[in-house]
Amino acid sequence: MNKFALIAKILIILGVVFIVGSCSIFNYKIGAVSKSDEIKEIIVESGDTYMSISKKLKDNNLIKSEFYFKLYVKLTKPKKLEMGKYELSENMGVKKIIEILEKGSNYNPDTVSITFKEGLNVRQVIKLITENTNNKEEDIYNLLNDEKYLDELINNYWFITDEIKNKEIYYSLEGYLFPDTYSFTKDMDIKQIFKRMLDNMEVKIEPYKKQIEDSKYSFHEIITLASIVELEGSNASDRGGVAGVFYNRLENNWSLGSDMTTYYAIKVDDYAGYELWQKELDDKNAYNTRVTDGSMNGKLPVSAICNPGIESIEAAINPTKHNYFYFVADKNKKTYFQSTYQEFSNKIAELKNSGLWYTY
Repeated sequence: MNKFALIAKILIILGVVFIVGSCSIFNYKIGAVSKSDEIKEIIVESGDTYMSISKKLKDNNLIKSEFYFKLYVKLTKPKKLEMGKYELSENMGVKKIIEILEKGSNYNPDTVSITFKEGLNVRQVIKLITENTNNKEEDIYNLLNDEKYLDELINNYWFITDEIKNKEIYYSLEGYLFPDTYSFTKDMDIKQIFKRMLDNMEVKIEPYKKQIEDSKYSFHEIITLASIVELEGSNASDRGGVAGVFYNRLENNWSLGSDMTTYYAIKVDDYAGYELWQKELDDKNAYNTRVTDGSMNGKLPVSAICNPGIESIEAAINPTKHNYFYFVADKNKKTYFQSTYQEFSNKIAELKNSGLWYTY
């Protein structure tokens, strides 16, 4: 091979490497910023162009790079940008964002965006709905007690059964209304709102359908346990372990012993710093797992006590296997697991002595 042929070959290889590398960088830079699907509203005003809104998109963490966003626009030449409000999220990436912007704004002044956080119970969900839409609280509660409506849901969703019709349940759909950010119109009927939330639940748990069907626990029982894990687990990484504790207690005929079930039983939502009275702990009902008469040994509450997120649901489906029966969290939300009550008591004393005990 002569000198010029060798140089040419090297240049070709370098060129290929450069092109491949450039394409990889380009694809990365126009990709999604994160996995978050939280909706962010972007206003396109008169005179705005794709080039000018790049800064607004970057400031809202919707794109990784203004330069590569502009380069993508130059390469693809999208339709003219229209004024209006657009709903975008970090998990979209430049291609999806451009597709949405090209379609134009469908902004409706009667549209509201409501975020239902993980761990809200039905009372709190209803409060948000009535504050942001034209639905009335009384009508929503009446619907939750409408047997004909509940039968429709049982027929339409594989994960909803007659268990929601138990007369001891406070609110029939507790646990089933998947927490997320939704856009509704102010006049949207409550049935449509619940449908959106139930449809979302179905999508989220579909990957676990076989596991749920093969489990010795019904989905109603799984979502009930998940709701307790949601409120008792200090952080996502510990929820599998917390679920494991509760399953160990159930399978050894122990009471779950969860304060959160007692708060729910007496309908206390603002429980931070709330000291439970002995009469509340001793109250025998279908929710209170702190009762000491043995009536709740080896039992779950009659329904969920909040609407859990997917991490708590996953923990309830796939709990961490261990031999612990107790857990306690410090003020930094670190969870410690124990096998015996003595170990549990010692850990609490240790946390208090070291200034790590949580106080209100």
